[in-house]
Amino acid sequence: MTWTEVLAPIKKTEYFKTLWEKVKNEYETTKVFPPKNQIFRALELTPFDDVEVVIIGQDPYHNDHQANGLCFSVSEQVAAPPSLKNIFIELKDDVGVVRTSKELDDWARQGVLLLNATLTVRAHSPNSHKDLGWEKFTDFIIKEISDKKENVVFVLWGAFAQKKAELIDPAKHFILKSAHPSPFSVHRGFFGSKPFSKINEYLISKGKKPISW
Repeated sequence: MTWTEVLAPIKKTEYFKTLWEKVKNEYETTKVFPPKNQIFRALELTPFDDVEVVIIGQDPYHNDHQANGLCFSVSEQVAAPPSLKNIFIELKDDVGVVRTSKELDDWARQGVLLLNATLTVRAHSPNSHKDLGWEKFTDFIIKEISDKKENVVFVLWGAFAQKKAELIDPAKHFILKSAHPSPFSVHRGFFGSKPFSKINEYLISKGKKPISW
């Protein structure tokens, strides 16, 4: 299946048409991230049939040149935000990988869907689009992956992402939960959680290709 086929039912609804009008209006009247042509970039880089892992973020980075349509990922021209730095610290401690690229496109192209629950944000105003209506759309995506696929790893970092567990069938999929990698919670269970090795162990156990982190 393609994302076009998967998303057709929700995109035909009045709800989505209203949401998209609100989004377009925001881009026309204020500064919004990511760039409009990157709103659905997570879906473009990770086709539905290729999804092996889903990492759920909250909303895009809100400072200039950061957001690029993939949760936790930033453009190379800016400094790594604290959460991404902490992800890379855990990555090195877990599997010994030292990442230099802050853009996570290579993960996305291997089947890691880097999905924010809210796909847009006003500049310099975190979580400013949380009430725009995006979550109904991204919840639909999560549930469709759960319903239509098997043996996907869902990575839920922090309380916000963990609420999405109710959309996922634990009998068919592997749900990986820990504290969020932000500086406020990283020492409450993110460091030492070894998500990258756990993901690959699961994928291998299901006869799938591990992710090259």
